[in-house]
Formats: sequence, C-alpha cells, structure tokens
Amino acid sequence: MSYENKFDWPEKYDINKLVTIERDIKKILKGKKTSVRRNDRYADPGDKFELNGHTIIVEHVYPQKLRDVTEEHAKQEGYQNLEDYKQALTNIHHGAVWDPDMEVWAHELKSV
Repeated sequence: MSYENKFDWPEKYDINKLVTIERDIKKILKGKKTSVRRNDRYADPGDKFELNGHTIIVEHVYPQKLRDVTEEHAKQEGYQNLEDYKQALTNIHHGAVWDPDMEVWAHELKSV
C-alpha cells in the first residue's frame, strides 16, 4: 500500500517494542545505528523512548520500499553495506525476506 499522506498512515505499535535486539540497542547507544526499519510503524517524529536509561528521539518516520533502501541506509542501520544488511534480515527472520516490493517503515533516531 502506498501512503499518499500521513492521514492514511496505520496506527502505531508500542514504541517500546521498536528496538528489542540487544546488539541493536548497543549499536544505537554507541551511535553506530541511527535508523530502524520495521514492517510496522512504531512512532511519529518527535516521539521519545528509553534504551538502558538513555533517551532516544525519533526524528523522521516514513514508508519505504525495500528496493529503495540504499548503501547509506544500510550503514544507518549499523551494517557495513547493503548486502550485510540484507543477510542480517534474512538470518533474523529465518529465510529470504528481501522482497523489493515490500514496504517497511523507516524510523530515524537521535540519542540525547
């Protein structure tokens, strides 16, 4: 589904479930991961949440097709390159999940 404007966006899931994998939490706290892409929307810009006592602000949220994820996006996700990012997603989800037409929600983060 394509979202023409924010009024069409689906309801948010619990922001506290946006980042749950310990290695991702560590990457965010070290500044090595500044975005999270998920199948669902977990936040709006300006929303805040806590990771191990640190406040994280969601700066940008937008839908994105996997085919539009770039090398730079993969680095923002905390990976060396796009291929490493694709492989990590496949491993996390126990099978091939990189469907170029699949739409995900990008959440760009800032640690305060």
